[in-house]
Amino acid sequence: MEGTVFTPALEGMKHVKSEDGVMLTKPFLEVCKHILPVIEKFGAAMALVKSDIGGNITRLENKYLSNPEKYEHLYSMVQEEVDAKTAKGSSSCTNGLLWLTRAMDFLVELFRNLLQHQDWAMSQACTDSYSKTLKKWHGWLASSSFTVAMKLAPDRKKFFDVVGGTGDINSDIEKFCTTFSPFLEENHKFLASVGVDDLKAS
Repeated sequence: MEGTVFTPALEGMKHVKSEDGVMLTKPFLEVCKHILPVIEKFGAAMALVKSDIGGNITRLENKYLSNPEKYEHLYSMVQEEVDAKTAKGSSSCTNGLLWLTRAMDFLVELFRNLLQHQDWAMSQACTDSYSKTLKKWHGWLASSSFTVAMKLAPDRKKFFDVVGGTGDINSDIEKFCTTFSPFLEENHKFLASVGVDDLKAS
């Protein structure tokens, strides 16, 4: 593998915004897709997260493909749903973007933990990230399933061996966290501005 598992995502992030600084739908979803192979390396511990992220990407992508010109900008489909008062529906694209962004928050926090706490076991890094990000939005059932799944996290050395490839994995993780976080913050800001950033799991 040329570079690390993060290389395609790092490349893709260069194209997430238009020249005038607007978030673009297709490049943003492409970066999220590039993270799926990283999640795969966690095995059973991340099966729930992976299917959740995959489902939300598909939902947003299908909407985009229905009219690529109309939905070129990521927030256009949300604004349309807000105007139609359908944004808070569980199958809305707004809901899809919200949960996709939250799942990515969790992953960024997890990768940060792995860099900053070299002595932590993978399961500790996962649990800590979960409690800082997704947990407050999950009901009891999702929270319990998640906590159990985290115990299945792989050994961190094995994980790093698998994702490292020929590149500098620590440097790539650092770059990924630093570059991707502002996009996620921007999503939250926009979602908050239309009153949907605090929706909980139904």
